[in-house]
Amino acid sequence: MASVVKSFAIDGIDGYPVDIETKTLEGQPMISIIGLGDQAVKEASERVQAAIDETGYVFPKKRVIISLAPSDKKKSGSHFDLAMAIGVLQQNEDMAAKNISEYGFIGELSLDGRLRACHGILPMIIAAQRNGIKKVIIPVENLKEAKLVQGVTIIGLQNLGDVVRFLEGKPVEVNCILDKTTQENKSRVFDFADVKGQKELIDAVILAAAGGHNMLMIGEPGCGKTMIAQRIPTILPEMTEEECLEVTKIYSISGMLPSGHGLIRHRPFRAPHHNASLNALIGGGTNALPGEVSLAHNGVLFLDELAEFSRRTLDALRQPIEDKRVCISRVNGTHTFPSNFMFITAMNPCPCGYFPGAKCRCTDYEIIKYRGKISGPIMDRIDIQKEVKPVNYFELEQENHTMTSKEIREKVKKARKIQQVRYQNEPGINCNAQMSTTLLQKYCVLDEESRQLLKETSEKYGYSARVIHKLLRLARTSADLADAEKIRLDDVKRILNYRDLDRSNSKMLVVN
Repeated sequence: MASVVKSFAIDGIDGYPVDIETKTLEGQPMISIIGLGDQAVKEASERVQAAIDETGYVFPKKRVIISLAPSDKKKSGSHFDLAMAIGVLQQNEDMAAKNISEYGFIGELSLDGRLRACHGILPMIIAAQRNGIKKVIIPVENLKEAKLVQGVTIIGLQNLGDVVRFLEGKPVEVNCILDKTTQENKSRVFDFADVKGQKELIDAVILAAAGGHNMLMIGEPGCGKTMIAQRIPTILPEMTEEECLEVTKIYSISGMLPSGHGLIRHRPFRAPHHNASLNALIGGGTNALPGEVSLAHNGVLFLDELAEFSRRTLDALRQPIEDKRVCISRVNGTHTFPSNFMFITAMNPCPCGYFPGAKCRCTDYEIIKYRGKISGPIMDRIDIQKEVKPVNYFELEQENHTMTSKEIREKVKKARKIQQVRYQNEPGINCNAQMSTTLLQKYCVLDEESRQLLKETSEKYGYSARVIHKLLRLARTSADLADAEKIRLDDVKRILNYRDLDRSNSKMLVVN
């Protein structure tokens, strides 16, 4: 009769249970692992055999078959080692463990039997809870991360020998790790108090943060675009427990959560370089890991030098920006990762970077060609286009008080609270940027004067229906910041002033 031990695999950002079935047969001594495992799973045979021998047990001198069920799903990683070793020892009757079916096992084995930390513990523990497993044995280094899941008993042990003794009911030291100094509990060093000048730009940033809107900053080098973008996460509302767990799961399966790291509580800020590949930005690879759009989930994705990104890479952002999720299809399945982020971008106004200043020597054709690297569909998905004017250092020296991130965050939180109350009966909608077309008709009603102004501007610049919808959402956020019940004419005028690139491009289009 085969022994069956529970372990877990990762599919997208979720986990699912895997039955490790072990059977010994008469024949030439060898070990076979079946069930669509990758190279790390196949190499487990050597690690398991060495660990069992090093722990003081004898590996069966028979033919050993280990099956990972369900057999039609691809499995990857080295975290099945511990479950395989326990299955072999149970099949060989080397331990007197009882109620082993109550446990799940996750962990990589070293050649001397020690348990090594592994990636993706959080979604696998959640899968265990979902499938009725109440106790899970894991490496001690993963203990802090695993304990984020409530309702499951987590046992952190050091090596295979301790696991066997624990299952046999013998006394063993169950370790708890101490908090370590990590990036998560370092103080936040960015603050809007460092930003001087750029009052108009900061007002636009507040509007974007208050409604979760996307934003493009256009300005010459050194005017503060990157500096301001880095500080946007500091003015966003704190993440809820559910949002924290979502972000932590993504970083866990990506292997970017340091050992001993707890729940990620600060909103992520991701700023990939413009030479980032398509897979790095969207996600993919052999095992379909999350890309930058998912690592920025519930936070900010900042693309500096937007026009330097390849057009193919930028166009791949269309679906994640619109749908708030990204689907990666591979031969062995489709993986879906969340990608609900604020899209913040920056670019120079021309190839040399100094238009319309005296230093610029670019022709209108060169400027239009440079800006044309960004496709229309991507520009349609950007709510705010704001020109960033250069600052005078010597004038800024005289400026004493600027708003801090804490002061700005209070404004943003107040507007977000209004939106949360408004959409409390609308599942999946937390801010104005996520409003559906039906909700636009309900909450973005304009008076005749405002409607006429929006219509004239739309006809002048040729706005698509998507852009008009985004402008209505922006107007609703502007009204929320002023605690106004309805959208006012001033709100419409304000948001139309945040389409600087449209106005700049229209001035250069000369018809002969």
